[in-house]
Amino acid sequence: MQECEIVERLSILRIEHRDLDAAIEVMCLTESFDQLQLARMKKRKLRLKDEILQIESQLIPDIIA
Repeated sequence: MQECEIVERLSILRIEHRDLDAAIEVMCLTESFDQLQLARMKKRKLRLKDEILQIESQLIPDIIA
């Protein structure tokens, strides 16, 4: 992947992560919510975060000290 594609993918993942965070927050505010769905959303959010960190590390050049 070229750097511009990586940056675009990173942007998409960040938006999805932010949207998922908002959805989780709204779900927690409702009186009756599905615990299983909430757990799945949180797991997805963690996977997105891991993928974001992995992509960010690809963009940072290795520095030999």
